[in-house]
Amino acid sequence: MMRFLNGLSFSAKRNIFLLVGVLAAIFIANLSFQFGTSVPALVIVLSGFILLQIIYFTEPRSTLYVLICYCFLFPILAREAALDFPMGTLVEGFLFFSFIVAMIKIPLEEWKVVQTDLFYILLAWFILSVIEIANPAGAAVMGWLQEIRSAAVYPVMMVPITFLLFNTNKDLNIFFKLTIALSLLACLNGIKQLYIGPSPGEQYFLDHGGSVTHILFGKLRVFSFYSEAGQFGASMAHFCVMCLVLALGPFKWWKRAALLIASALMFYGMLISGTRGALFALVVGIFVAIMLSKKFKVILIGGAFAVCFLGFLKYTTIGNGNYQIYRLRTAVDPTDPSLNVRINTQRLLTEYMSSRPFGGGLGVIGAWGEKYNGDKYLSTVQPDSYWVKIWAMYGIVGFTLWFGMMMYILGKCCGIVWNLKDPGLRIKMIALTGGFAGILFCSYGNEVINTMPSSIVCYMSWVFVFISPKLDEQLQGKTLA
Repeated sequence: MMRFLNGLSFSAKRNIFLLVGVLAAIFIANLSFQFGTSVPALVIVLSGFILLQIIYFTEPRSTLYVLICYCFLFPILAREAALDFPMGTLVEGFLFFSFIVAMIKIPLEEWKVVQTDLFYILLAWFILSVIEIANPAGAAVMGWLQEIRSAAVYPVMMVPITFLLFNTNKDLNIFFKLTIALSLLACLNGIKQLYIGPSPGEQYFLDHGGSVTHILFGKLRVFSFYSEAGQFGASMAHFCVMCLVLALGPFKWWKRAALLIASALMFYGMLISGTRGALFALVVGIFVAIMLSKKFKVILIGGAFAVCFLGFLKYTTIGNGNYQIYRLRTAVDPTDPSLNVRINTQRLLTEYMSSRPFGGGLGVIGAWGEKYNGDKYLSTVQPDSYWVKIWAMYGIVGFTLWFGMMMYILGKCCGIVWNLKDPGLRIKMIALTGGFAGILFCSYGNEVINTMPSSIVCYMSWVFVFISPKLDEQLQGKTLA
């Protein structure tokens, strides 16, 4: 067949393909007449899938571009399309195809880049999470299956794929441009949500239970196209830190100006989310970035500014007429009822968990606990914190291991950044490390680091920081040349 086609002229080939296309269109139209609109819809989906696979195998890096976009956008796709389909499960689908592409396209000898301490500790955590299926507390298997995805599967899959496919300075720059652009889009949609109104899908979400947590005292807690306001606010704080740090880098003036504007917009997005815990993502992220700057003047001025900002929130009532500022101020109020509820919850859990060093099992607390483990005490507790959730599921033994793992990754990232020489690369790595630190400590008050898109940004940030010494050598080599 191929020999026959190769022997034809261009015009003959064009006519044959045109004929095949017309016949296919007639065939599909006939099926549509008999079976309805589901046929063309299925054809469109299959065509898109085939096109996506062609792109994947032609340019393997595109698998991660699609994955990043999907992790940012799938909540709004689910809301607006009103599909009765768990859109989050497609994350595993994209990860699976990324692995297939990597196995086919990348030579076996190049896989050695994955053999790092970062991957091995994540693999150990994954193994522990698998063993949790046998937890003597007897949590339901379906709850374990749902929870292990975000708790252990995503990081242990995303990290090696990123090592294999995102390993150049160009990839780093594209990562920044893509994630910042998507965050800005989310921010602008959030502002639209507040001042113009929610979209039909967003309004449906509010009308069917979302208003309980997203409309307080008649004020909307903006959630944009994220899963909920807590994730939106934390993500805005995350990118506010990243854009602010990047704006201080050795880049062209218009890039720094654009990053400052983006940082200001993200800060406003954090405010209108009504997420008080996002303040700690901001403060911790900036603090880590200041320390890594190694500049005494920056440390002094930045520290003074941070102290003044926190003092403004804690010791004054200026701006209380603005609901967003008032709500943010409650984050530093030790008498805040919400804070006391969380402290009381942790106090009750301390007594319950004292006899359960390995926890109650994955999926026993939170949304999956309510759905699959309604007969367990932990399913009646609202964790309101990823740290507390890890403690409840894995026990004090698992929490100690998880926290130690997070501290090791953060410490290793700081150590790597400290020794980088190229100023442009260094500021980028400071932005990624500060952003991760902020999200990690923000997760004490909210489930953030295990939720998209913050989770994928953090996992990929780890990889970029870990490979930055190699990128630094390449940049130094170009400078010497």
